[in-house]
Amino acid sequence: MTRGPSDSGPQGAASLRSSMDATTAPHRIPPQMPQYGEANHVFELMQNMLEQLLIHQPEDPIPFMIDHLQRDNDYVPKIVILGPPASGKTTIAMWLAKHLSTNLLSVEGLIAKEYSPLAADARMHYQKFKMVPNMLLIRLMQERLKEEDCIRRGWILDGIPETREQALTIQTLGISPRHVIVLSAPDTVLIERNLGKRIDPQTGEIYHTTFDWPPELEIQNRLMVPAGISEGETARKLLEYHRNIVRILPSYPKILKVISADQPCVDVFYQALTYVQTSHRSNAPFTPRVLLCGPVGSGKSLQAALLAQKYGLINVPDNIIMKVLKQRLDQQDCVERGWVLHGFPRDLDQAHTMDSQGYKPNRVFFLNVPFDSVIERLSLRRTDPVTGERYHLMYKPPPTMEVQARLLQNPKDSEEQIKLKMDLFYRNSAELEQFYRDAITLNGDQDPYTVFEYIESGIINLLPKKVP
Repeated sequence: MTRGPSDSGPQGAASLRSSMDATTAPHRIPPQMPQYGEANHVFELMQNMLEQLLIHQPEDPIPFMIDHLQRDNDYVPKIVILGPPASGKTTIAMWLAKHLSTNLLSVEGLIAKEYSPLAADARMHYQKFKMVPNMLLIRLMQERLKEEDCIRRGWILDGIPETREQALTIQTLGISPRHVIVLSAPDTVLIERNLGKRIDPQTGEIYHTTFDWPPELEIQNRLMVPAGISEGETARKLLEYHRNIVRILPSYPKILKVISADQPCVDVFYQALTYVQTSHRSNAPFTPRVLLCGPVGSGKSLQAALLAQKYGLINVPDNIIMKVLKQRLDQQDCVERGWVLHGFPRDLDQAHTMDSQGYKPNRVFFLNVPFDSVIERLSLRRTDPVTGERYHLMYKPPPTMEVQARLLQNPKDSEEQIKLKMDLFYRNSAELEQFYRDAITLNGDQDPYTVFEYIESGIINLLPKKVP
């Protein structure tokens, strides 16, 4: 059975509005991000069509395939977003729907649909029993997904499926998401977050006493506590969610990503958008040969290690000359599994030499980090000469004053040395960027795992076409 509008997300009328229109909540505007990129792999196109043939098993497959190709919608967004109460899934779903220009579907929106006998039946059923039967909800969803805007622009399911039974039924009917996002946070955080919710009775906007308090005194004075957010009610809903989610997740083993909701909403959106813009690794042959470029302190070594760990690439260090590099790249593991190289080439001559000998990366990334951030990262590093433990005066301070007093700084971490190395890099970087015309430039001044998700997206997806 499915909960009704007052049981999850924004309450009452506000909930209905938010589910019908992804541009509501004007005080919470989604951040600007890169646009959703369409892939055009013939391999995946045929794979998708074969999947649909197996699901629907039409009596005459030829017209079915023609209709499938004419739809031209194999790469529109098809996303499921799940999460416990107060995890912010509706906000993230709204932001994604707005950014991707796609359709947001929720239980509340499906029930509120006008001119639909099924929706009218669902509303009447909810008013009487405070729930919507599974099959009625799924029929509503089928009805909505057959409409032209969902076919052409895709869809995001907010909080659907809620149970394993719904998930299996949806899959049986051939409704297959490409990306499933599950938001996660400790129950204590979610209960506290829910207790702070306030609603504007005039506009239906949702605010929060800690995270999203309106600056206008007039709005502050009229805010009300919405129904259903007490600690006991929230705990009950969380218990129900946990009981269901563990049975839903196995239905999406290869397309699932769990994102922590215990962080700023913009960061959650950033990670969600990065994920839905990636294509899952196909069965088509592709051997990554990755080149990471960036100034000292940009995090190249960490990103190389993350790539090597996840994809089994061979991590080639940055302090080997061309002859040794050639010997290493010619070894069987590099040929078969690919490689990630960082710190080389350092200038245009080295790039030409590498290219002339046949070592051509198929993905090149430039990590940009402001000078002040590099200074903060490197000049505050210290080493304990007694234990060998490494510290950072800001990010990992020593545990006691005694330890801090004996810390030493490596001479290469002085501001003068850092500046010299950065100047050298940027003198050569313009020529390298010109040489590697398909290179992708990333902001390296952010959480390293966020940077990694962008790099991973660049590896998995087709390179964007350059405008002549």
